[in-house]
Amino acid sequence: MILYNLTCPSGHEFEAWFRTGDAYTEQAASGAVSCPDCGATEVRKAPMAPRLGKGVAKRQDALAQLRELVESQFENVGGNFAETARQIHYGETEARPIYGEATAEEVKDLLDEEIPILPLPIKVDSDA
Repeated sequence: MILYNLTCPSGHEFEAWFRTGDAYTEQAASGAVSCPDCGATEVRKAPMAPRLGKGVAKRQDALAQLRELVESQFENVGGNFAETARQIHYGETEARPIYGEATAEEVKDLLDEEIPILPLPIKVDSDA
């Protein structure tokens, strides 16, 4: 379903839902779409902004919360991430949750060795 902002020749603005963009085109051309204020059937799409805000904001909040959880409960091993992850995987050091930094080559090597790792969501500056 697609929600369009529509306007009539009198300047009335209203919203209407359509199954597809083609459905709007067909219905508008046949006069099946009318202004709820004046009944005019000569309607056109009005400029509108995409409605992405809520979903994007929720995902950003969830990613920020995940990062905060990792930073508060995992050990930051910094640039020694690849080496420490490998030692934990092969039982050479105590198993514990870690995070840190790795180069693209180090990440590739860890994945080639089937060492389970995940990227940490980037920190988003809320003041930007």
